[in-house]
Amino acid sequence: MFEHKLKLSASLYENLKKAAVIKGYSSPEEFALHILEKAIAADVESLSEEDVRNRLKGLGYIDS
Repeated sequence: MFEHKLKLSASLYENLKKAAVIKGYSSPEEFALHILEKAIAADVESLSEEDVRNRLKGLGYIDS
């Protein structure tokens, strides 16, 4: 598995650490992954096939 790293400001990371403790996560990284996975899933689920088709039309990728 490949690892990727995100750069966060020190203050954001401190807030992430505090929130992870409050929410009961074992680490800030685990908490951040959980938040990102939920946000991405919500975005993907919120797009219907018609929404995707309309976006592709707007970008000029499809005609009909």
